[in-house]
Amino acid sequence: MTAGLALGVTGMGAFLPGAPDWPSLREVLLGHRDPDPVARAKPAAAILPAAERRRAPEGVLLAVEVAAQACAMAACAPAALPCVFASTHGEISITDYVCTTLANAPLDLSPTKFHNSVLNAPAGYWTIATGCTAASSAVSACHCSVGAGLLEAASIACSEATPVLFALEDVAAAGPLAAVLGTRTPFGMALVLTPATGGIRIRLEPCARPVDAPLPTIPPALHATAGNPSSTQALALLAALAAASPARLLLPLSSGLSLALEILP
Repeated sequence: MTAGLALGVTGMGAFLPGAPDWPSLREVLLGHRDPDPVARAKPAAAILPAAERRRAPEGVLLAVEVAAQACAMAACAPAALPCVFASTHGEISITDYVCTTLANAPLDLSPTKFHNSVLNAPAGYWTIATGCTAASSAVSACHCSVGAGLLEAASIACSEATPVLFALEDVAAAGPLAAVLGTRTPFGMALVLTPATGGIRIRLEPCARPVDAPLPTIPPALHATAGNPSSTQALALLAALAAASPARLLLPLSSGLSLALEILP
């Protein structure tokens, strides 16, 4: 790869049941241990005020938790960072609730749950809690959400010459949607991308061809988490970053486009 967007990865965050932060998930990805069954099962999301934590849905808690981890690792003030929040399907359980309620008793619809159903809810909770007045974006491209979100964040970082926070979250499917969606386990990850070359270097370039190669394998202990293709893609990227060795990945952007990534530790 000779062109594209060159960035540094200076902060990382992660959460899944049994590996509630990046250091623990890194150990799992490297094959040093399995997820811990007694580890924290719910994101702490400590950056949110207590009242907001109580009413926030799981996807918001996931996104806020991993975003705070990444900012802390990068030693960046969250209030100063433009941010991009991505999700494959958004809050699936709330979507199921809203659809069921509208079909059976529309006047009973909860205003709070409706408020939390929108795609940019994580960005809203995050920017209010941190006092962030920088630009924020919400991205959902189904199983292309990892590549689309990364490209959005990288484009902002390079065009504006500023660090950018990228966060991805997906919750387990619920209701009738669970039969058609592959998400069985909540998962979140975040990166702080900088146009400088600090940290692990990464180069991204859109390609006018579909993904034609399988992603690297992930540890068997994480196969249940990888039921959602976006989680599989994100875990493959995190595995490459954890290994700290040169690697290439190809992530889907659409049926005919892909995002080529080169990891340069």
